Amino acid sequence: MKLKNKSFFVFLIALLPLSGCGVYSFTGASLSPDIKTMSIATFYDNSGQGPAGMGQNFTESIKDYFQQNTSLALVQTDGDLQMEGNIVGYRITPIAPTASGNANVADQAGLQRLTITVSVTFVNTKDETANFKKSFSFYDDFNPNTESLTSAEPRLIETIFDQIVFDIFNASVANW
Repeated sequence: MKLKNKSFFVFLIALLPLSGCGVYSFTGASLSPDIKTMSIATFYDNSGQGPAGMGQNFTESIKDYFQQNTSLALVQTDGDLQMEGNIVGYRITPIAPTASGNANVADQAGLQRLTITVSVTFVNTKDETANFKKSFSFYDDFNPNTESLTSAEPRLIETIFDQIVFDIFNASVANW
């Protein structure tokens, strides 16, 4: 019986460092225990391009990510953490030109790249040193010879938004 009690005691001691003070989580978020709420304003699409509703889709993506990866309560305004921003860039550029091999036929792009840029202002009301105003950008490529922009766009935007949201999360609450 004594060995069983000692084993249980050792197990509890081993778990103690993992319990901590609520400052660290397994998602990488390092939040002070006095931070309880977050407000995320609607991100508007100021790029002048892209599909309708892109700003709303980005806003929902970032809200979902923070709700899934932190214990913060989402509030409309005046959260302990506050975030706002805009989609400021939506650009398609050719990145892999291919020669047509015919002087009478124009060369084409073998790949095109969609790049989206989001400007973010982040305010931590409990720690001013964590505040920032930054731009986050990411891209994904598609082959215009096998897939139209219209058909590739939803997949490209989802991939790009996922990475930008992850980068914003890391910059704001994971301190990476």
